[in-house]
Amino acid sequence: MEEKEARRLVESYTDMIMRIGTNYLKSTVDAEDICQAVLVKYITSSPHFASPQHEKAWVIRTTINMCKNELKSSFFKKTTVLEEADDIKAAASPDLGITEKVMKLPRNYRISIYLFYYEGYSAKEIADLLGKKESSINMYLSRGRKKLKLSIMNDFGMSSSING
Repeated sequence: MEEKEARRLVESYTDMIMRIGTNYLKSTVDAEDICQAVLVKYITSSPHFASPQHEKAWVIRTTINMCKNELKSSFFKKTTVLEEADDIKAAASPDLGITEKVMKLPRNYRISIYLFYYEGYSAKEIADLLGKKESSINMYLSRGRKKLKLSIMNDFGMSSSING
C-alpha cells in the first residue's frame, strides 16, 4: 500500500474507529489499541471494495469485531477500567452532555444510536453491520431515545410523566 493511501485511511477513519472503540470499551487507551489494530489489518490485508460505503462498512464491522474480541479476552475481564473523565470531556463537543448520556446507555442502544445519529446509517444498514434484525435495531433506537429523554428531563427537573 502506498503512503498516500495509508494517510488517507488514517485521516478518514481514525476518529470514527476511536469513537466506536470508546463506545464499546469505555476506555480511550483500549480504543487507541483497537484503532491501531484495525488500521494495520486494513494496510496488511489490502482489501478491495466496490465503493467508499463498502470500505466504511468494513472498517466499522472490523472495529466492532475487534472490540468484542477484546471484551471476551481474559486480560480485559481481569482488569478494572479507570475513570477517564478528562479524556472523554476533551473529546466531546459542547452538546449539553448528550454524548456523555449516550455513553451511559446499554451497549446495544449506545452502538445503534451512535451509528444512526453520528455516522448517518439507516436502521437496515446498522442491522446488516451488527448482524441483527432491522426490527431489533429499531427497538434499540426507540428504547435508547426514551432513556435519553428521561435522563435529560431528570437533569432539568422535569417530571417523567410528560408524554410525547
